[in-house]
Amino acid sequence: FFHFYAGICSALKLTVPSHTIHGIEGQPLHLSVDYNFNATASEIQIIWLFERSQSNPKYVLGSVNQKVVPDLEYQDKFTLIPPNASLRINPLSLSDEGNYIVKINVHGNGTIAASQKIQVAVDVPVTKPTVHTEPSSGVVEYVGNITLKCIVDRGTRVTYQWMKNGKRLHAGPNYTFS
Repeated sequence: FFHFYAGICSALKLTVPSHTIHGIEGQPLHLSVDYNFNATASEIQIIWLFERSQSNPKYVLGSVNQKVVPDLEYQDKFTLIPPNASLRINPLSLSDEGNYIVKINVHGNGTIAASQKIQVAVDVPVTKPTVHTEPSSGVVEYVGNITLKCIVDRGTRVTYQWMKNGKRLHAGPNYTFS
């Protein structure tokens, strides 16, 4: 990001993670942000916004010269971590999934600004599975079929894999999966 003022070139470099950051529901999440510039600064302002898909960005917190002004609604959840512009979310909930926008304004001989977006995904740990047998009495060897149903109560991006004696089971004449 380059901005020109009175013929002087001042660059403000803002570095954020380029990939989606995955956090775990109920745990803290750290959004790492670094910035540097080659201008004389009398004021450095940091602003954090949050946007869910299809909604307007909401103010989370801001600071001027490291004095933090939180949105009172979220003041216990979001923390700015000086000296850089990193944000801590604690605890993380499913409703925190979306884009976090950080904007830095450096005021000195003119103002230079830069902003970046960080995408956050919230993962829910998979609960212990329960297995139900139908018929519940079991079956006699070589007679009839048995159905095993595996159920998990909570979890994001759940995949199922059936094993027998530590080896993966594959579909065939004896096993069908649905």
